[in-house]
Amino acid sequence: MSVAQQRWGFGLPDQADRRPTTPRPAQARRWGHLRGDLVGGFTAAMLSIPVSMGYGLLAFAALGEAYIPQAILAGLYAPVCGCIVAFLLGANTTMIYSPRSIVTFLIGSIVLHSFARTNIPLLQTAPAATLLILSLLLVFLAGFFQTLFGLFKFGTFVNYIPAPVIAGFQNAAAILIFVSQLDSMLGFRQHVAPIDIPFSLAQLQLPTLLIGVLTCVLILRGARITKIIPPTILGLIGGVIAYYLFAATGFAAHLSPTLRTIPFAWPNAHYFGDFVSLATDERFLPVVPTLISGALSLAIVASLDGMLCARLVASDSGNRIQNNLELMRLGIGNMVAAGFGGIANGINLGSSFANHRSGATTRWSVLVHALVILSAILAFSPLISYLPRVVIAAMLVVVSIQLFDRWTLQIIARLFKAGFAANRSMLLDLLVIIVVTTVAVSMNIVFAVAIGVAVTILFFLFRMSKSVIRRSYRCDAVHSRKTREPRQAKLLGEHGDRILVLELEGPLFFGTAENLATHIESVLQAQTFYLILDMKRVNEIDSTGARVILKTLDRLTKDGKFLLLSGFEERPGLARFLKDMGVLTAMTRNRLFHDTDRAIEWAEDHVILRELNDPELGAELPFSQLGVFAHMNDSELASIQSTLTRRTYGKGEVIFREGEAGKELYVIAKGTASVRLRMADTDRTTRLITMSPGTNFGELALLDQEARSATVEADEDLVCYVLTHEKFVMLTQREPAVAIKLLMNLSRELASGLRRTTRTIYELAS
Repeated sequence: MSVAQQRWGFGLPDQADRRPTTPRPAQARRWGHLRGDLVGGFTAAMLSIPVSMGYGLLAFAALGEAYIPQAILAGLYAPVCGCIVAFLLGANTTMIYSPRSIVTFLIGSIVLHSFARTNIPLLQTAPAATLLILSLLLVFLAGFFQTLFGLFKFGTFVNYIPAPVIAGFQNAAAILIFVSQLDSMLGFRQHVAPIDIPFSLAQLQLPTLLIGVLTCVLILRGARITKIIPPTILGLIGGVIAYYLFAATGFAAHLSPTLRTIPFAWPNAHYFGDFVSLATDERFLPVVPTLISGALSLAIVASLDGMLCARLVASDSGNRIQNNLELMRLGIGNMVAAGFGGIANGINLGSSFANHRSGATTRWSVLVHALVILSAILAFSPLISYLPRVVIAAMLVVVSIQLFDRWTLQIIARLFKAGFAANRSMLLDLLVIIVVTTVAVSMNIVFAVAIGVAVTILFFLFRMSKSVIRRSYRCDAVHSRKTREPRQAKLLGEHGDRILVLELEGPLFFGTAENLATHIESVLQAQTFYLILDMKRVNEIDSTGARVILKTLDRLTKDGKFLLLSGFEERPGLARFLKDMGVLTAMTRNRLFHDTDRAIEWAEDHVILRELNDPELGAELPFSQLGVFAHMNDSELASIQSTLTRRTYGKGEVIFREGEAGKELYVIAKGTASVRLRMADTDRTTRLITMSPGTNFGELALLDQEARSATVEADEDLVCYVLTHEKFVMLTQREPAVAIKLLMNLSRELASGLRRTTRTIYELAS
């Protein structure tokens, strides 16, 4: 896509055309790239010259009419110095280093509010020449801070200013740039406040306004008129022609003036000496804090803007960039530019795209760009005085239109389309944008950015404070993986709601901990005896979060209740912090669990012991009380018992392994056993379920005679009754009625397990 086809894209990075282009292949001959570099550098310079002049006027507008020549030269010297320094420092890119709208606006804002309209007595009486030196020193110090950012590898951290703050800052810059050019656009001889414009229409110069509007239209719609001349150049030429046509037809008295004559002079670095003189003058010590804070703010914004622009230009040209080196080049370039009387540079998207897409492939195009501008300053500086001021103002009006943040408009459109209540997050972002924009327009741009960052942090904490509790459920419907005999299962269905599980997620810190404490207070009703905090998804915890856990533990302990923690051991840093804060010591080891299932199982065992209070609980169950033999009379029990073999297993002994052949049914009379499944591509196993007395396992192999699908291991001394497949076949032949009852009981056990699983899935999903 040619430069002429780009209707927008010269504001902040998000305004740029993002279409990628294929990097050009290296030329076979050594200087094969020269023609492309010459054409690209010249084309980019034609775009940079008029815009840089406007930026110079914008940056030093507060110094008054007398300093218009210095302001224009400041805008033109900046790309010359920036590009030459980048070339000498080895920048291997086609990026063009020249003034940027948002950076220039910040310079103008600081010059206006901190120097021209300051409360410092010394500056109130200082001549404009001193204020010019201070303004250039501001640029020099900002470049120095940028260099330090790159030297200490802060290139990544400058990207952490929140997007809504940048959007608000960008919108404020757009509004203020637009408002600052209204006097020139309307032809007012003296400054008129925007609020007084409706009452000052008698002073309006209609021909001047028509020329300004024509210039804006040609720049914004130039791509539809011609594909040969870039829109900016087309607008400049059209505006100048229109101005002198009006002047020739007798409207000269109704036109705004042209720019002042710029005296011919070779660039020199005499401002470096002025900086030293100013820095060694003790009278200027009260200015130092204002100067440092302004330079630091300018450096941060310029660095952020530069890094984002560099990323876009790199994706367009295919060249790799190194953030920290680019920051150092920008910083040193700005220091040199300030010494020669130039304003700060950034990475200009429009000129960079024009350079690359016109054929430039190497850094020599950047040098060509600088030399073309320098030649224009030396050869054509007398012609600059013939440029109408309204044309330059119109170019800055276009910059302000293009600078306005599109994302803000998209947010507003989506909120009106989908409703404000349904998009709280978007609404909060819009509020931050409005706050920053309003404060920046009405007060101070640096103060606005600080407020914006603070408000964004507060909104972030507000959002985060609502996310700590992922889910909560009671264990009357959701049970552990330990199976129970019917009497215990029924009891857990009636009293399992005494066990409450809170699944936590995100950071448990001062912004979320108090909300968690409030929620716990509200759910600790009389029937809650066991509170389980699942911390598997907690990624961070601070001292406030740890204190809330300790406070909850004290409260539950005084009431004779229990607090259990699970899932934290998977995060060593979290476990170490809990240990250092004394949480793990206070909890004691028997109430800390690897996973929530084990914690629920522990609480279930306590509920059963508390409710049954059976001294024989844990003893071997009588044969007649085994669930799989329910509804059988004495003769049937005796018949089936004769087919079973009683076996015992020690703690940790494996009954059978996953993949082994087996055809036996096991019925547990005493102890517990866990079913474990091997994890894919690892040697680790995970527990599927734990079986208690009165339950059975292995029934699938008994029926289908397939290999074992899991490993079963005794958790403690285990007593089982075993029915082999051969004995089962004999039973079906000898006692078919007993075999049918056995199958019915097995089917009932399977159905009951499926119902429990379905109910658990429903509870967890809801």
